[in-house]
Amino acid sequence: MDNKEFIKALNTIVEEKNISEDIIYEALELALATAYKKNFNSKTNVKVVIDRESGDIKVYSYLVVVDQYDDGSEETDAEGNVVKIEPAINRDAQILLADALKLDPKAKVGDTIEKEVTPKDFGRVAAGTAKQVVMQKIREAEKNSIISEFADKENELMLGMVAMEDQRNYYIDLGRTRGILPKSEIIPDEKIVMGSNIKVYITKIESNTKGPVILLSRKNYGFVKRLFEHEIPELANGTIILQQVVREAGVRSKVAVYSTNPNIDPIGACIGERGSRIASILKELGNERIDLVLYSEDPAEYIKNAMSPAKDVIVSITDEEKREALVIVPEANLSLAIGKKGSNIKLASKLTKYHLEIKTMEEINAAGNK
Repeated sequence: MDNKEFIKALNTIVEEKNISEDIIYEALELALATAYKKNFNSKTNVKVVIDRESGDIKVYSYLVVVDQYDDGSEETDAEGNVVKIEPAINRDAQILLADALKLDPKAKVGDTIEKEVTPKDFGRVAAGTAKQVVMQKIREAEKNSIISEFADKENELMLGMVAMEDQRNYYIDLGRTRGILPKSEIIPDEKIVMGSNIKVYITKIESNTKGPVILLSRKNYGFVKRLFEHEIPELANGTIILQQVVREAGVRSKVAVYSTNPNIDPIGACIGERGSRIASILKELGNERIDLVLYSEDPAEYIKNAMSPAKDVIVSITDEEKREALVIVPEANLSLAIGKKGSNIKLASKLTKYHLEIKTMEEINAAGNK
């Protein structure tokens, strides 16, 4: 490979991997300097310079100008032995000021005296050693670039393609990398089709020795929250506020909203004309039910709204400090109020942050007659 082909190959890597040109060249120069010292048994300081236009590679040895040789620092241990606590700088990498002035009359302590030492066959000798180091730097830079690209996407919704599956996980192609969607984080009973596009919620982004790890979920309550924010324009412009979302994935979600504009019905806006807005969200969630709850600063009113779809609900705050309340419903509404396996009242309690005790109106009347 001639110098122009070399530069072209490096520029291709820079473009394909979306990596800083400086990182590639600095990594290569460091690798070539290491290769030179190893293959030519050099004890001096060495630096390599790559001309980014022509591709010419030149090796320079350099000596640091000192007023006296640095033999390192020493101290005496408890037993009186002299111990070096700072190793001496290699004398082969230093030159005394008196000798430096013979080569350069303007030399002073701290300057460097350079000399080109590029071997004729350096490219052939160094290529193998340099390749490994450069590839490592490329992998590190690519990993950091991906992490940087996804850094602000944690707790966000993304569209990806189902690329692979193993016993525990689905692997979702997100563009430059793949995210991990554990099978424990999909909506219960949903079927994931290989090669299909799928919406996922990014729960965590971290880095390990192998690269970035992007953890995904479709079960997290944040998945429902982001679906609403993507589908309801009024949530984006602040006309409607999404107060809170609680969820039992695959069963039911409760979404508390309120409007900052008294002329806009927050629940109606979320449903959309003929249910058009809520329909796309429901389609994404399969058979999961969504209760739209009107948020209120009055805890009794908020709890009553949160008990939807149960109707004719009466709420009594029994202990405001302990956040306890009694929910009273007609016998006919009891099963709706409790929900499948207690899901409705459990989610209502989680949404309002009140411990809810439920009784029927008949039970209350019977207790009053005793």
